Amino acid sequence: PEEKLHKVYTFNSVRKSMSTVIRLPNGGFRIFTKGASEIVLQKCTFIFGANGQLERFSAADAERLVTNVIEPMACYGLRTIGIAYKDFVCSDEAHINQEKCNGEPNWDDEQFIVQNLTAVCIVGIEDPVRPEVPEAIKQCQKAGITVRMVTGDNINTARSISQKCGIIRPQDDFLVLEGKEFNARIRDANGEVQQNLLDKVWPRLRVLARSSPTDKYTLVKGIIDSKLHANREVVAVTGDGTNDGPALKKADVGFAMGIAGTDVAKEASDIILTDDNFTSIVKAVMWGRNVYDSIAKFLQFQLTVNVVAVIVAFVGACAIEDSPLKAVQMLWVNLIMDTLASLALATEMPTSALLLRKPYGRTKPLISRTMMKNIIGHAIYQLIIVFTLLFVGHQIFDIDSGMYAPLHSPPSQHFTIIFNTFVMMTLFNEINARKIHGERNIFEGLLTNPVFYSILVVTAASQVVIVQFGGRAFSTAPLSLDQWLWCLFFGAGVLVWGQCITTIPTKKIPKTFTWGSGNPEDLDAGGSLTEDTSRGSISQEVKRTGQILWIRGLTRLQTQLSLQSSMSLQVIGGELQDRLIPVPYSKAATDEAIRVVSAFRSGMDSRKNSTADASGALGRSASKRVPLLHPNATASTSADVIKDATTSNDKKNSAHNETPV
Repeated sequence: PEEKLHKVYTFNSVRKSMSTVIRLPNGGFRIFTKGASEIVLQKCTFIFGANGQLERFSAADAERLVTNVIEPMACYGLRTIGIAYKDFVCSDEAHINQEKCNGEPNWDDEQFIVQNLTAVCIVGIEDPVRPEVPEAIKQCQKAGITVRMVTGDNINTARSISQKCGIIRPQDDFLVLEGKEFNARIRDANGEVQQNLLDKVWPRLRVLARSSPTDKYTLVKGIIDSKLHANREVVAVTGDGTNDGPALKKADVGFAMGIAGTDVAKEASDIILTDDNFTSIVKAVMWGRNVYDSIAKFLQFQLTVNVVAVIVAFVGACAIEDSPLKAVQMLWVNLIMDTLASLALATEMPTSALLLRKPYGRTKPLISRTMMKNIIGHAIYQLIIVFTLLFVGHQIFDIDSGMYAPLHSPPSQHFTIIFNTFVMMTLFNEINARKIHGERNIFEGLLTNPVFYSILVVTAASQVVIVQFGGRAFSTAPLSLDQWLWCLFFGAGVLVWGQCITTIPTKKIPKTFTWGSGNPEDLDAGGSLTEDTSRGSISQEVKRTGQILWIRGLTRLQTQLSLQSSMSLQVIGGELQDRLIPVPYSKAATDEAIRVVSAFRSGMDSRKNSTADASGALGRSASKRVPLLHPNATASTSADVIKDATTSNDKKNSAHNETPV
């Protein structure tokens, strides 16, 4: 029972062992030690032989045991654990493997306590690889993801497990290192990690055995900081222990184990695996790529509709002094484009085909050349059809022209055909937008997404109702059957035209025909939340939205004042900060805030007309409340001072429950 344990030396990555002290009936103590077999054997001086007799255990015996027992067991994938013990006796008669003691030993002297042990046995524990893990690792490798194993196990055990998982294969030219050798290769004579030395190791490293959490963090940081490639590696790390926290935090994506993971690991991670299963990481990769593709599909569809609608409205206004697409019709098109299309295109379920592509680069443009080819190509087709119907459509269908019609004239079939054809082309192009990588079969997986075809059917039915029964409300006139068939024909032509666009080689398109590329590091470095984020004041300011607007107003006014007026402003701001009201959204609070602002403006006008002596007095008063500004200081410095004052005031009022506006 745990309550009978006298002393416990817990397991950690440095000891690689655990020791427990219990009290013996005769008044002495016995310490049991278990841990990494080679570590425990180094602390043993005695061993029980084959006949059960106590024997001396030399370094040669330990080496022979490692070679003949531990390494063969490790090669079979067994984790070897050494078990040893030692007795502390209070009597004068003690065996050679016992330690005499008067009273309790000095338990703080761990090096003395855990030495001259008596080896009991070597235990081999098999931790079988889950049957689904090799297939998951194979999927990762096909997806362009390199899997590396960092473990505290024996190097032979780690090599055997990695071969069973498929991380390494016998014919591969990869590195399998222990932590000591890894550090010897990447550190200089002073023990400092050198990036150029690390860059020679990590590309070929697949297994790191007998490693510490520090080694794990060093490897993660080295891969992230490496400049070997133009686009650096994106690193994901799994961990479950408290010591894995730094590596999980440093990685681009940290996966913590939901069952075996500690609270520290879960807090430091980005994603928690509730089932502690490696295959869940593969699912996360699939969903991540699916989300990216869903955004790209929606953008491709939306930009095509936007380009066509804007050009049609502009050219129509210039050519015929009227837009063929009326305001209500544009609202309906935008409803299709924004709401319904986003639901339809964003509900595609991930498939295993997503893992057959290489990962997207960190600087890869969001609008690729293939997408730009589709956007421009489909926009050209739709514009040709719309302008043909606009200028000669009334002659083709032998109907009255809708151009130059009086202001309050009834809706015309001419413009209704244009509107209906545009919507039909948009609906059929929604099917084209499902594929953004140049796939030929645009109908693949169409029936596996009921949300998509349900929205498509509902939208088409709504379009029929709008055209046939919309009347003046939608500026439409009922169409005949042959007119409907022509509209459907032009709409379905988008599918055929899409196949023609696909035949154009993407490699022939200049790389400048992309949009949305950038370096994430540049965005992080140029963010607007730099100085206040480091002080942790952003969370406070978010809670008090009214104060944010108030401080912004003060900052803007400061830029229009001289240095003396700026110092005076700080005094006013400080006085008002002391009695700044909470910001629950209510009319009374709003009225009070308006009165404060009005009083501030009145005070500002009076202070600007004050004498130099009064300004100097106020400056001395300001120096007692906030740091005095240097004569060359800018208005932004003053704003920072006031923001600091606001942050401290927020801390005082943190107990007040407020509703952000």
